[in-house]
Order: sequence, then C-alpha cells, then structure tokens
Amino acid sequence: MTVPLNITVRPTRCDDVYALPAIERAAGERFRRYPELAWLAEGEVISAEQHLEYAERGQSWLALANDRPVGFILTEAHSSSLFIVELSVDLDWQGKGIGRQLIACVADHARKLGLTSLTLTTFRDVPWNAPFYARLGFEQIAELTPELRQKRDDEAAHGLAYESRCAMRLSLN
Repeated sequence: MTVPLNITVRPTRCDDVYALPAIERAAGERFRRYPELAWLAEGEVISAEQHLEYAERGQSWLALANDRPVGFILTEAHSSSLFIVELSVDLDWQGKGIGRQLIACVADHARKLGLTSLTLTTFRDVPWNAPFYARLGFEQIAELTPELRQKRDDEAAHGLAYESRCAMRLSLN
C-alpha cells in the first residue's frame, strides 16, 4: 500500500534550522553528474546559524513531506523584487513539485510586500537550474539591477564561472 504524499510549506521555525544544511548537502549531490561542477557537492553549505538569521527575518520557508523537512527556500528583499538566495530540495524528494510549491509560496509573499517580481541567479545549462525556472515562467535578463550585478560578481569571486551563470526574473504582475 502506498502512503499518500502530503506536502506542506510553512515559514521556517527556529527549531527547524538544524535540518536545513543536510537538505542542501543532499540536494547538492545531483551536481556529481557534471564533472566540472562535482566540487559543489562537497562545497560549503549555509550554516544553521545563517538559516536562523533568515528565519528570524521571515525570509525562510520549509517544505515538509508527511511532516518531514525535505526542502527550503531563502529570500531577501531587493528594491522591487524578492531575490531567491537558495532553493534546495533533498535529492530523494526532487521531481515531486516541492520546488514549485516553495516558489509559489515566496511569490505570494512578494506580492504581499508589494514587490513586482522574483529574481535569482542560477546555472544557465544545468537542467534543474535555468531550464527548470524557465518552465515556471522565469526569463533570463541581461540588464542587471545593482543588486543582481553584485550577486553575479560575488558568485564569480567564489569560483563560479561567470559565463556559466545567469540572472532570471519572474514578473508577478
């Protein structure tokens, strides 16, 4: 007998943050399929302390599958957009619509804040990155806001090849 999958998304609570680094680490395992990006599977993840800061600011949401934490999304408000800092879904739970639900949740939050878009930076050619977001309506943007330009520069400084990344925007109007 198959147990029905019950997915819920809610704001991250302080006692949730200790589970989030392991989710990000598990999500990163997918990068092992790409030799030039495999190092990301071993890379640094966001610490529980950093997650706590996002949760305390109301910028973190948790996805639970049958009450078990399986994904999260972190954001920060920019001048007209809500920037997605990180979206991670445990590798074993990917492909079940959890990422879509997390994005829908933050889109609603952005609208309540009066923001007109969601933005993010991601890998151009990795299937679960830019192509995934494009299926959700995000479009690549060439003209970057100062905040997005800074994000791209920070990524390059941390070893991510500039030409392999892109900025994307989803209009909420």
